[in-house]
Amino acid sequence: MTDLHPEDTAAMRRENGGRDFRLFLRQQIANGQARRTTPPAVKPPPPPGHLPGAWPAGARPPDPPPRHHTDADWQYALDRYRNGHGHDNDPCHCGSCPTTTKENQ
Repeated sequence: MTDLHPEDTAAMRRENGGRDFRLFLRQQIANGQARRTTPPAVKPPPPPGHLPGAWPAGARPPDPPPRHHTDADWQYALDRYRNGHGHDNDPCHCGSCPTTTKENQ
């Protein structure tokens, strides 16, 4: 920034009826606003050989996870649970149920 002394200010106000001083101050404001505004961001160029699209050429989305159990297996497990899964009359043999013991297996 320009160092402005009181003598300089008085001289600018005397010259041209103060027009020089007003122009000087307007230029100071314009310089400050130019420093404050940031230039628009420039989008970087795409990498060489880039083709637009979601997947690279020759690629495809992953396959869905394989289904290990059929709908009939799930229905059987649900019916068994509703009918007292793991009770004394129908002990569970799944291996992860807390009622599973070595005696039940």
